[in-house]
Amino acid sequence: MYQSKHERFRNDGVGGMTGNAIEITGLRKTYAGGKEALKGVDLTIPAGSIFGLLGPNGAGKSTLINILAGLVNKTSGQVRIWGFDQDVNPRQSRAAIGVMPQELNMDPFFTPRGALEVQAGLYGVPKSRRQTDSILEMIGLSDKAEAYARTLSGGMRRRLLLGKALVHGPRVLVLDEPTAGVDIELRQMLWANVRKLNEQGMTIILTTHYLEEAEAMCDEIAIINHGEVVVRDRTQALLGRLDAKTLVLRLRAPLSGLSLPDGVRQDSRADGRLALTYPRSAVSAGDLLAAVAQAGGEVVDISSEEPDLEDVFLSLTSGQAA
Repeated sequence: MYQSKHERFRNDGVGGMTGNAIEITGLRKTYAGGKEALKGVDLTIPAGSIFGLLGPNGAGKSTLINILAGLVNKTSGQVRIWGFDQDVNPRQSRAAIGVMPQELNMDPFFTPRGALEVQAGLYGVPKSRRQTDSILEMIGLSDKAEAYARTLSGGMRRRLLLGKALVHGPRVLVLDEPTAGVDIELRQMLWANVRKLNEQGMTIILTTHYLEEAEAMCDEIAIINHGEVVVRDRTQALLGRLDAKTLVLRLRAPLSGLSLPDGVRQDSRADGRLALTYPRSAVSAGDLLAAVAQAGGEVVDISSEEPDLEDVFLSLTSGQAA
């Protein structure tokens, strides 16, 4: 359905491709009334990656996405999409990106086939090059191709939004909260499609509130807060930035008078296990086990837990150092 990865990444001399799908420099957006949504964002997104764009509500993610999509005008800065400067080549830069929005906005009297055909026409895709049937098959709506959009379930409408974002064969696909409020089956279908598109060479930019989703899907992640990028790194490197680790113990009997080293947090879990969260740069698991033994505790089961992306996210967006 789409070009191979090799075909997509070769430099054909147009647009000045540098290996980055997106290059953002000094991007600022100030709305009427003085609200500064973006405060000089610098960000590059490698071609061929699945890139997570995370942040709390009001952080500036939607503004950034809408600027990439050409729906909001920036105040200052430079945006290049697949090598095309938005200011110099607005038509080419817009054609290089497809956006699956969060909102389920569509004409209820269009069929899925009609909606895809109209969208392709808006992008100037000749009828001979349209891939409507292939897209309908990929998003699982071939059997609903002639049904009015108003008769489709919410999950089917969300699939159709993905199809509309693909009609012009974009190099970059932005998914804005694509699985918000959908069931597990649809979520799995969407991610299977995302992986397939990425394998075929498409760069994917994902915003999501499901941090475990970003952890499982994304090669790299940038976290935005208060209009600024507070961190950008490979996903596994981000997870390694936190110093905390948790030792989970099942004891023969409850303990009293447990004296723990400074900086260790103690929690009792619903299943009766004892969770000890400690700074691994200052305390070792051996120190904790020695403290438990000294208090007369007998360990019958032991496991450890590494920090997850939610821990990183909360640490960074709460102003604490990771």
